[in-house]
Amino acid sequence: MAGQVAIIEDSSLLSRLDIILLKLERFCALISGLTIFSLMFLAVYSVSGRKFFNAPLAGYVDYIEAALPVIAIMGVSYVQRDGSHIRMDIFVSLLKGRALWLFELISILLILLLILYLTWGAWLHFDRSFDCSRPLCSRDSSIDIGLPTWPSKLVVPFAFTVLSFRLILQAVGYSRALIFDLKKPPAVPLPISSSDQAKIETEAIDRAI
Repeated sequence: MAGQVAIIEDSSLLSRLDIILLKLERFCALISGLTIFSLMFLAVYSVSGRKFFNAPLAGYVDYIEAALPVIAIMGVSYVQRDGSHIRMDIFVSLLKGRALWLFELISILLILLLILYLTWGAWLHFDRSFDCSRPLCSRDSSIDIGLPTWPSKLVVPFAFTVLSFRLILQAVGYSRALIFDLKKPPAVPLPISSSDQAKIETEAIDRAI
């Protein structure tokens, strides 16, 4: 859900699983951020080498291609948990109660079905490039410096698997909200008002101080 959201945490099993999965999602997002940071240093090294020594970093494009799946995919589950993906909020904001939970549940199940298919396809794509009977366990490699491609290809099914677990948790959360007509179900992104958002941010600043 794009915009301001809140995640309810309580003592329920669903909420505990949500927090456990969140730790993995934060780690994946951290790896993605560190990869972006590392590419900045590679860019400086390559440009400096080209400018002053006429010797740019060999395989710079290969390194970028290998890092792209980490940058683009590793943080997708973390964003899904916070409800930060692009959505049709104009329509969703008109729904309340069970109608809202039903719409969210259908959306999550459709996304889950798509991600499961993509995960299987991504795994097959990785499997085609992985062969430990060959040097570096690789059937294929990058053009310039022969960098194995299977590590990058493995990132995609891994990240989609984490996302699948997140979608399953959210599907359970919306199902409980639909069945029991919950006002604030745990482990799912809930829209909050601007005043509530300001209060949360103020409390966070106070705790930091």
